[in-house]
Amino acid sequence: MPGQSPFSMMHRPVQPARQPSGERRRRWRAAAAAVAIVIVLAVAWSWLWYEAAAVTDRTLAGWMQREAAAGRVYSCDTQTIGGYPLGIQARCANIAAEIQNTLPPYTVTAKAVTFAAEAYRPTRLVGDISGPLTLAELGRPPSFAADWIRARISVRGIPPDPEAVSVELDGPHLDRVRAAAAGGGEVLFAAGRADVQGRLVAGSPRRQPVIEMVLHLAEATVPTLHPLFAAPVDVELDAELRGLKDLAPKRWADRLREMREAGGSIEIKSLRFAQAGAVVVGSGALSVDEDGKLDGLVRVAIVGIEHIVPLLGIDRLIEQGIDQLSGTDGAAAQGMGALDRLMPRLSGAIRQTVNAGVVENLKKMGEPTTINDQPAVVLPLRFSAGSIYLGMLRVGQAPRLF
Repeated sequence: MPGQSPFSMMHRPVQPARQPSGERRRRWRAAAAAVAIVIVLAVAWSWLWYEAAAVTDRTLAGWMQREAAAGRVYSCDTQTIGGYPLGIQARCANIAAEIQNTLPPYTVTAKAVTFAAEAYRPTRLVGDISGPLTLAELGRPPSFAADWIRARISVRGIPPDPEAVSVELDGPHLDRVRAAAAGGGEVLFAAGRADVQGRLVAGSPRRQPVIEMVLHLAEATVPTLHPLFAAPVDVELDAELRGLKDLAPKRWADRLREMREAGGSIEIKSLRFAQAGAVVVGSGALSVDEDGKLDGLVRVAIVGIEHIVPLLGIDRLIEQGIDQLSGTDGAAAQGMGALDRLMPRLSGAIRQTVNAGVVENLKKMGEPTTINDQPAVVLPLRFSAGSIYLGMLRVGQAPRLF
């Protein structure tokens, strides 16, 4: 154009297009609606959280009332509920429980218990227990002390009807507490891990429930129970309890008595015992007789029976007989020592001969099989009036259950 340079013509300013006022209003309304939705959701979630927290509080109180009805009364110094907004937490500090359904009654104390629940599932409680835990007769110093790396308990259901309960322990140990003048405590139980789970698999909590119990022990020792448990063992047990009347709060002795009267049983669905040099697997069924003693049969397959037999205490039965013959009844070391005085190392030779003979006889009685490509022998593990027999050999006595 006349009066304009070509350069200026190439950079003609562009006027910005104006947005229609209707478009601006629509965008503003969309932003306002989004903010309103967020606010409404936040208010709704807060309302739901407080409702769920109230349900959780009532659930926890219901379980404590159920425990109190069973003779276990809990108390704590302080109790708080929090965890907003993603969860619900109830913490009880310096917890104590009076176990009133035993003779004598006991008091149990722990540092704290924290129960957590999800806002959308407030009737499932997961609790973490802070140790140590002590147990003492009422009015007396502690007799037992337990501690762990982590302890967790889970309860599912609406009180007073539990659907499932589980306890998980990492690094647990239980000690008998002695007076300072008597030296340190005695280890009664220790494990790398211990889990026990119970759940309802048939019936209902109020009518003929069938309970499945699952136990897992890793690297467990129970040195005072039996020589077989003095070295670390791994145990897996899956059992079902049939014949229970209901799950109302009561002592286990009363439950087992009801089970016996109803003709119920303890079905061992699977059992696995593993120790260095030995593996035992089995299944079977047990019942309880009128005296509260176990009866029944569990068929077991054993790898490394040569390792198991010396731990069953067969040689101690021989020692008792020698004690009686030598007039040193109750002092086995003296009786076997008398043999060693007659001939050096004679007692050790007798022990080895006895154990070797028992192993050979058990192998002849049993059926050969394999477990994980290892030779094994199948034998009946029989319970009769509380006495325990492996094949025809009596190996122990089970305690009365009521």
